[in-house]
Amino acid sequence: MKLLIIEDEISLQEIMASALKKEGYIVETASDCKTAEDKLSVYNYDCVILDITLPDGNGLDILADIKKSGSSVNIIITSARDSIDDKIKGLELGADDYLAKPFHIAELAARIRSVTRRSRNAGELSYKAGNVTLYESSQRLTIGGNEVSLLKKEFDILKYFLMRPGHMVDKAVLAEAVWGDHADQSDDFQYVYAQMKNLRRKLSEAGADIEIKSVYGFGYKLITP
Repeated sequence: MKLLIIEDEISLQEIMASALKKEGYIVETASDCKTAEDKLSVYNYDCVILDITLPDGNGLDILADIKKSGSSVNIIITSARDSIDDKIKGLELGADDYLAKPFHIAELAARIRSVTRRSRNAGELSYKAGNVTLYESSQRLTIGGNEVSLLKKEFDILKYFLMRPGHMVDKAVLAEAVWGDHADQSDDFQYVYAQMKNLRRKLSEAGADIEIKSVYGFGYKLITP
């Protein structure tokens, strides 16, 4: 599961990120509205931990933009201002939960588990293209109605492309999206190539009518029928 922490207090941001990584999450961070908006426009997250007070704007504006985009990402608002007005406005805009500072990291982790569990129970999200269907919460792939086994990174890569059919994807952007902020940005990207090779082979062998094509000098593009 991939998280984005939007928090301008760097010491708190680092504590949150470190603790949540130990819980097994992929964690990315942003310290201001601009960085947060840039990341949200490129990458997909399962949950956003959003501070209301940011140096270049209001976190509630980010929340409103996320909801206008139609994204189903879970959002937990955090704020030092334990104000009922902030809480009501955030929840009315579509936030899933509200956590007043100061809080224990264990409580934050419990809130993340709670909102993502509620989201899963509301109905399983799926991504479809051609005869391929990817089921997010159960981590299943079917091709022509038949179940196909994928490794975790293969699943994450395919999900990333199914959310961007027809878009060219830079290999460096793909690496960061799937492997997180600290993905190895070496020139050869062998770890990306290896996972991509296996995924494409599995799609072909299972009779998928979609294809992830290489774009020379750039990266990849999902071609749908």
